Amino acid sequence: MRHKDENKSESIFNAAIQLINEHGLSETSMSKIAKKAGVSASTIYVYFENKEDMLNKLYLSVKKKMSLEVFYNFDDSISLQTAFENALRKFLNFILTNKDEFLFIEQFSNSPLLHKLSQKEGIDLFEPLFNLFEKGKSQNVFKQVDTNLLHLFMFNPAVQYVKGYFGGQTELKQENLDELIQMCWDALKA
Repeated sequence: MRHKDENKSESIFNAAIQLINEHGLSETSMSKIAKKAGVSASTIYVYFENKEDMLNKLYLSVKKKMSLEVFYNFDDSISLQTAFENALRKFLNFILTNKDEFLFIEQFSNSPLLHKLSQKEGIDLFEPLFNLFEKGKSQNVFKQVDTNLLHLFMFNPAVQYVKGYFGGQTELKQENLDELIQMCWDALKA
């Protein structure tokens, strides 16, 4: 059995992200990924069972990286609004500074190749936020709706704004980001 090298795994992930963002999921084969990563096609199968396995592991890797940034020094003992705003700012910073990973997540999240288990694991990485929402609901700070709706309303406006920026339809302005964060807070509070 061959020994796994973290650098090769990272090279494979980076190659996959680049190719998927350039050509799409269906046009990106394991052999193309191997070539771009500078490894043999058989080497990929040391790390992953198949393309679907590789994509799900890549998805979870990016979601974990995202959650580590969003929840770095996360403190739920501060005011709910400040904790909410800090998390949303960090999320915006992540997707703005990790464009390739963000675009991959956007594309793969809508793919039938995404396993339910991977999707659940990705959501579980954001548990501190779900706990914050539950705390806010119990204190009547947030609307008394399904917590998943609060999660959607927190992140989707940011995602759409950044997609507009990446697509050239929106100018990136700090004042717009501040207003977006305030509007998200206003939409969720009771």
